[in-house]
Amino acid sequence: MAIAEHELQLERVPWTAVLHDWVTAVDHKKIGVMYYLMALVFLVIGGVLALVMRFQLLWAESTAVSADTFNQMMTMHGTTMIFFVAMPILAGVANYIVPLQIGARDMAFPRLNALGLWLTLFGGLLTYFSFATGGAPAIGWFAYAPLTEHTFARGAATDFWVLGLLVSGIGSLSGGVNLVTTVLTLRCPGMSLRKLPLYTWMTFWANVQIIFAIPPLTAALVMLFLDRNLGAHFFDAQAGGSPYLWQHLFWFFGHPEVYILVLPAFGMLSDVIPVFSRKVIFGYEFVAASTVAIAFISFGVWAHHMFAVGMSRSVDVYFAAASLLVGIPTGIKTFNWLATVYGGRWRMAAPMLFSLGFLSMFVIGGLTGIMLAVVPVDYQLTDTYFVVGHFHWVIIGGTLMGLFAGSYYWYPKVTGRMYSERLARWHFWLFLIGFILTFGPMHMAGILGMPRRIYTYPPDRGWAIWNQLSSLGALIRGPAT
Repeated sequence: MAIAEHELQLERVPWTAVLHDWVTAVDHKKIGVMYYLMALVFLVIGGVLALVMRFQLLWAESTAVSADTFNQMMTMHGTTMIFFVAMPILAGVANYIVPLQIGARDMAFPRLNALGLWLTLFGGLLTYFSFATGGAPAIGWFAYAPLTEHTFARGAATDFWVLGLLVSGIGSLSGGVNLVTTVLTLRCPGMSLRKLPLYTWMTFWANVQIIFAIPPLTAALVMLFLDRNLGAHFFDAQAGGSPYLWQHLFWFFGHPEVYILVLPAFGMLSDVIPVFSRKVIFGYEFVAASTVAIAFISFGVWAHHMFAVGMSRSVDVYFAAASLLVGIPTGIKTFNWLATVYGGRWRMAAPMLFSLGFLSMFVIGGLTGIMLAVVPVDYQLTDTYFVVGHFHWVIIGGTLMGLFAGSYYWYPKVTGRMYSERLARWHFWLFLIGFILTFGPMHMAGILGMPRRIYTYPPDRGWAIWNQLSSLGALIRGPAT
């Protein structure tokens, strides 16, 4: 009788009390779940923007949306997916899993942890408030100067974009400091850094990168805001500034950002593959050391995004060599995973399927990246759809595949229930087929000369079939995602 009365009392808890409990939470598990759910909402928004863009490019000379609307969608799609989907969803997994793996009761600074979540959310909302000014910014997610100067972007939308990224950047930075401190100070007795689970180790180094990569972007955003509103001329070439300064500052953040997103996915694979191969990870020390190498080398390759801007030959040679060098520790990881799989007794559940999908797709994306590290090849392919295809192949075929592997792996831990293996397999195959069909043809369109950031194209260039295949793939992959 007492148990029945207790259950009745639980049922009568008002939803406002439940909402208040979650909104005011400082528990790392609840914050991790809220990060994840927030990112899923933004994923739907960013995905809808992508589908509209693919619909516009479905036919030559299409007029489904205007050029300005297309540019707004492209800006908000890229910004949303990087800053409000990929980074928060990985932060959510890290918040939930890392304290459990190191035996900590919570993050080192629980209230700072909650602050980081809400700053990220408010930054996203502030960015989307730009629609209330008459339209979102139409500057691309990388916001190259001088397109962002007041002369070319006269409305307040760009200012909302700047402020939104500043706020969310502070949230990301606080989260990075918190996680690094947690790993360094709250490990259980006897767990040295050399004994860390590989997911925690790689997430630790990804957050070290966040601590060093976010401040240059923050400085660039502050300078842009001063240019637009207080008469500064940091990026105004006519007044002695340099548009190249923005590119250097942005890509000093932007290239480590690729590894900020992919290192946690590497860690998820390093946890999943040994379990479903029924073997210990092959070469733990090499996997761990290559992570450190990636974290350091990634800060020395940013200008390979700028080969076409007219840097000196010696600078081009240095950044080409550094870009090729960063592939070595990544290749070490790949061979370690393959050696772990080799000879194992595989259990082909969903986490393992997505892990193998990651291995195959990320290797292909890495090879196209090596192509772009060769300066003469980059001269031909830069600012074409080949780069768009490569970037998405790495981020989606890498980060998202790894995230799905980790999500299925830890789903029973988080929810207390087992996922449907049948639905998970449908998810994998639809996602893989749609992924290849979406981004594979982009490489071909780029080789044929299709520039990125265009909203329409003439019918006699041979690009239509590749865009139609990409749009078909997006329709398959969108619901699967």
